[in-house]
Amino acid sequence: MPEILRVDPASADAVAVLRRYYDDIITRYYGRPATEAEVEQQLAEDPDDDLRDDLGVFLLAYDDGRALGCAGARYPDAETAELTRVFVAPEGRGSGLAAALVGAVEAEARRAGRTRARLDTRGDLVEARALYAKLGYVEIAPFNDSPYAEHWFAKELTGEP
Repeated sequence: MPEILRVDPASADAVAVLRRYYDDIITRYYGRPATEAEVEQQLAEDPDDDLRDDLGVFLLAYDDGRALGCAGARYPDAETAELTRVFVAPEGRGSGLAAALVGAVEAEARRAGRTRARLDTRGDLVEARALYAKLGYVEIAPFNDSPYAEHWFAKELTGEP
């Protein structure tokens, strides 16, 4: 059974998983393998500094000591958790790990006093959109102008963390 832990997004394991995340989404976006330069550029442009301390949370999922996935949430205001970086490596997909990561990040957000979660995603990430719908997220009006956002979702966070 995988173990989900809160970690610093700058830790070695977190950066390794984030490299895989960026490789995956860049490859899907361009329809060709991502280059190392593209992955490095994305890591530099979006350092995830807001996924720690009181600003947010970053989680890694480990299976047999190997980090296989991640999920984060930033806290843009006192009520909201904005999910980001939800990713499971190919060898962990289909195991329920993505749902477990989302559930764990939602629990962290509730512990931090957040009452709603929201996220944005691209149209080509059909598996992600299906997962969010399955987990109770509903499509909402855009809440940002990210050039990569094509769908926006939200969910009320109720119950115990």
